[in-house]
Amino acid sequence: MSRRTERLASMIQQELAQIILRDLNDPRLVGMPSITRVNVSPDLSIADVYVTIMGTEGQKTAALNALRHSAGLMRTKLTHSLTLRVAPYIKFHLDEDLKRELELLEVLRKVSEENAELDRKRSAKDNEPEGSEPE
Repeated sequence: MSRRTERLASMIQQELAQIILRDLNDPRLVGMPSITRVNVSPDLSIADVYVTIMGTEGQKTAALNALRHSAGLMRTKLTHSLTLRVAPYIKFHLDEDLKRELELLEVLRKVSEENAELDRKRSAKDNEPEGSEPE
């Protein structure tokens, strides 16, 4: 990404967060969506907005649909607040990176526990006096 697209993406992320917090009163937005990142196309025509939403799968889907439904309103507000001639089209996506990170951390925690258990067993075996038989 060029510096201009990175700067615009950052500004869009901040403004959209404010718009969602301040202006959207959709009852489907129960899991307070968080914008994790924004990618703007090189020609500045499309902004891919990645969000994480807490809640059940049904709540996530409903909130994502609410955001997609209000994308036109948000685009209009972006045009005014960022003083752009033409704001990019906004496409909302669920960000699954956080979910994958949590799953990976859980796997690493389990591996660490298993390694600690194996170390304890080895240590106990090494500390047994020679000639004694395991019971």
